[in-house]
Amino acid sequence: MTRRNGYALLAGLAAVVVLISCGIFALTGLMTGDAPPRGAREGGDAKNGRTDGARHGNGTGLRPAGAGQWIGTWSASPVGPEPRTRRGLPGRSVRNVVHTSIGGTSARITLSNRFGNKPLVVSHASIAVAAASGAPAAEPGTMRPVTFRGKPSVTIPAGGSFVGDRTAIKVPYDGELLVTVYSAAPSGSVTYHPHARQTGYAAVGDHTEDPSGGAYRSRTNNYRYLTGVEVLNPDANGAVVLFGDSITDGIASTTDANRRYPDVLSDRLRAEPGAPHYGVLNQGISGNRLLSDGRGPSGLSRFAADAADRPGVRVVVVLLGINDIIAPPHEMDPGRIVSGLRELVRQGHARQQRVVGGTLLPFGGHSSWTPEREAVRDAVNEEIRAGRVFDGVVDFDRAVRDPFAPTRMLAVYDSGDHLHPGDEGYRRMGQWMDLRVLRGGTQVRGGAGAEVEVGA
Repeated sequence: MTRRNGYALLAGLAAVVVLISCGIFALTGLMTGDAPPRGAREGGDAKNGRTDGARHGNGTGLRPAGAGQWIGTWSASPVGPEPRTRRGLPGRSVRNVVHTSIGGTSARITLSNRFGNKPLVVSHASIAVAAASGAPAAEPGTMRPVTFRGKPSVTIPAGGSFVGDRTAIKVPYDGELLVTVYSAAPSGSVTYHPHARQTGYAAVGDHTEDPSGGAYRSRTNNYRYLTGVEVLNPDANGAVVLFGDSITDGIASTTDANRRYPDVLSDRLRAEPGAPHYGVLNQGISGNRLLSDGRGPSGLSRFAADAADRPGVRVVVVLLGINDIIAPPHEMDPGRIVSGLRELVRQGHARQQRVVGGTLLPFGGHSSWTPEREAVRDAVNEEIRAGRVFDGVVDFDRAVRDPFAPTRMLAVYDSGDHLHPGDEGYRRMGQWMDLRVLRGGTQVRGGAGAEVEVGA
């Protein structure tokens, strides 16, 4: 070997060592990341949200999802056919008011006829930015028609859904959109989500693109037809789904105030440096059970459609199982509930998603409480806390329970029914979550303010 060749070989080996070292450093950053400072807040306009995704993503080990990928900003799970709507709502404009988590440069909507008994013909649809919170009027200049494969109308078969075309509209962070649909003729039962904690509206006649709210005299607490809004946001890392029952749905929170625990989490993800830049999707159904159908399809049967298959989902947070214990047929085998939760994890992992679990909240004082059912809840929570079910844990039970009567919720967090938190309880839940639990490569047990273990 010549001296020149020897130098060349040594230079090549040195380059390989540098490349491997850089790769190990980068992989370490992806798997760990820095913990976000507790309670820190970004400056700036919280209403308009941040658009500096690169700064916001520092230390998270996450990359933007990409300019061409749709990310969910709002969602609601379809629950069933709305009572007394077997002919649909012919000749009426239905205006849903939805609260965004992240903003974007364009939007698209998903309409559902999952529980319809005949094809749904949508004659006309639109999207706009709301002029004021909870109101049916549009901000001037924001009303846009929605098309479906280039056409203004669409027919959705019974049991199906349809995604609208891309609509150019500046979607605000932490804002409200108006999504309006009109059916000229009877179209069968309305697929809906009840207990929305958000006022929706209806008007007689086709007022789909009417920016004024004057014609919208009828009010409802249901989301109708609409199940999702996605945006294009090149700085977003993806979306997190909050999957659960009435506690995730926000029952007992103040209507039109966006005080559900997913709303509180969304506020934190916008405000705290180092937090993942995620859209937040609320897929809670009041009364929902994990193992069996009842109020809506079971968690096991709806997980793919309502959570894992939503656009851009990176993480799913599951809080489900209490209704299996307290509602007939009263599941008394904690092993069956734990097995069901593990099946949700398996489904998420099949899509390369992180699945985080919440411990079941205390319900002492509620009419359904018995010592036997409390023992089932304790056994399920023990398995969750031990890290034998999920990729990470949020100990909601510890967050809201009374330390001197741990079978009950602390009074300040209780809505008064001893089962659902009130506004302050939901705020506590949203603040309690350690945001490291939403990042991949770590297992986190506990919550903000609790002793937290982080490991491989």
